[in-house]
Amino acid sequence: MSNVIHPTVIIEGDVSIGSGNEIGPYSVIYGPLTIGDGNWLGPHVTIGTPGQDTRNPRYDSSRSRIEIGNDNIIREYTAIQKPCYRDVTRIGNHVFIMQSVHVPHDAIIHDNVVITPMVVMGGIVSILQGATLAVGCSVHQYSVVGHYSIVAMGSALSRNVRPFVKYVPRKAVSVNDYAVKKYGFADVHDQITAYLMEGVRPTDSRLVKIVDEFEVLSKASGRDVY
Repeated sequence: MSNVIHPTVIIEGDVSIGSGNEIGPYSVIYGPLTIGDGNWLGPHVTIGTPGQDTRNPRYDSSRSRIEIGNDNIIREYTAIQKPCYRDVTRIGNHVFIMQSVHVPHDAIIHDNVVITPMVVMGGIVSILQGATLAVGCSVHQYSVVGHYSIVAMGSALSRNVRPFVKYVPRKAVSVNDYAVKKYGFADVHDQITAYLMEGVRPTDSRLVKIVDEFEVLSKASGRDVY
């Protein structure tokens, strides 16, 4: 399947594009970059500019890579920036990035993440499987947003968010019941609740894997946890 690339798109450098992609008008793409299959990029998307790093604002990004997986939607006016400190800025598969999102240097966006309009993330963040960032929220540098969690619109996130959490500012954390049902965890809802509310480690193998991954990344980030 061929790609559909609007004639106004600018592509420079080492850029590898799979098949079945569509790239809208006036998008600008710089390599090194790998794009998989079946992605839809809206107009005026910018991918591959250097990260906005105050410690080294004009660093040499010529060898800094971005990797984008398969079946993603990246809407208009979104910017995805090259890494400064990690090997790659990466977007996984089946990610929905809506209009005017800032994807910073060294971000790792896992599969099935939803990032809604005008979300701003600081550098070196990790947004884990199935998480949702609601309209206009901001995420502090180094933060880890756990699997299947949701961060409320307009939030200023300054700590890590545990898996399955529904985070709303000035309210106690609660279980993201929508994601529990949507992604097939209803049968272990009690274990999720006990983990979030009482700190009881789950025993279900799926949950153990999720919690272990989050805790490793959270510890490495050096940030507190909601």
